Amino acid sequence: MTDDKEKLPLEGVRVLELGTLLAGPFTGRLLGDFGAEVIKVEAPDKPDPMRQWGQQKDGEALWWPIQSRNKKSVTLNLRTEEGQQIFKELVKESDIIIENFRPGTMEKWGLSYEILSEINPGIIMTRTSGFGQTGPYKERAGFGSVGEAMGGLRYVTGFPDRPPSRIGISIGDTLAALFATIGTLTALQERHNSGKGQVVDTAIYESVFSVMESIIPDYLLADYVRERMGNILPGVSPSNIYMTQDETYIVIGANADGVFKRLCKAMGQPELAESSKYATHHARSDNMTELDELIEVWTKTQTAKDALSILAEEGVPSGLIYSAKDILEDPQYEAREMIITREHPVLGDFPMPGVVPKLSRTPGEVKTVGAEVIGKHNEEIYGGLLRYDAEKLKALKENNVI
Repeated sequence: MTDDKEKLPLEGVRVLELGTLLAGPFTGRLLGDFGAEVIKVEAPDKPDPMRQWGQQKDGEALWWPIQSRNKKSVTLNLRTEEGQQIFKELVKESDIIIENFRPGTMEKWGLSYEILSEINPGIIMTRTSGFGQTGPYKERAGFGSVGEAMGGLRYVTGFPDRPPSRIGISIGDTLAALFATIGTLTALQERHNSGKGQVVDTAIYESVFSVMESIIPDYLLADYVRERMGNILPGVSPSNIYMTQDETYIVIGANADGVFKRLCKAMGQPELAESSKYATHHARSDNMTELDELIEVWTKTQTAKDALSILAEEGVPSGLIYSAKDILEDPQYEAREMIITREHPVLGDFPMPGVVPKLSRTPGEVKTVGAEVIGKHNEEIYGGLLRYDAEKLKALKENNVI
């Protein structure tokens, strides 16, 4: 927990989160982890679908408390003039708006950046969409899956004899959220100099493409198209998974010359490091299949535990392929407080990932799980921040504005 004398890094920053599902709300989660007051705005008749996604227990979705941790929940119907006016009042008191609607939606509601920045010149609007706010595709619907495909990731994911594969998580949305967070914090820092806000425009496909390494110069300058390669790293060896005696796969990455020598020593075959077939980076690449077979001959003589112990002793990067069960049993996760629990009003102690990254003096903090009831903080925000009286709150609710 944070020392009472130290403020969290983003304490005093107020965020209005309008997004649903993944990319926008994950940005809100990251800002909230480091102290921002994140007010999640949901339509009273159309709550965030994430409230129902994933596995459930006792009627509660198990993803929602993580994605919406540290956030306050209010309802507001932005399709009504009154709702739009209330939102403008909230904007006056805020620093950041997060939205991930299809481009043009905010403008349709009369809530464009141009209008909102007149109300609050310092407002930062973080906009995440499939294809960005400009260009011929801007009005297309674009989920993370489409961004992963068009960003180039799915083309190289999987095995060469099978169709392109999905990675096991919604990586496109998450990458977009990470870039949106970087952009938001950058704009916040710039505001210290100019006093002005700006738009942070993040496209999912661009966020995916941004991490696709050298695929473009590979193609244009070397006439090479990276294809699906399964578990190997093209041109880099050894870096693969290997079966052990107890039929467990382990990962070994020993592609650097020095590390490869240590691997050969661990295998009891130091002479391999001097062989012309394996002594250099390019030689190992040319003889990748044969080298992987030699390594697996050795790993199959060891249990996973013994192999990893030997490899660790020699300084060879290696590890098990963890399931959730393995993660929970690992002392490194425990030591780094990467599995934390917080009280859930229905489920009791609720486990979730800890805060990343670790700050030495003002680390982030998870204070609350996501609000289980939509509009749980209506009275706090509308009655406290905007000073609406009970009569007005009642009328807004009766008129389906909140």
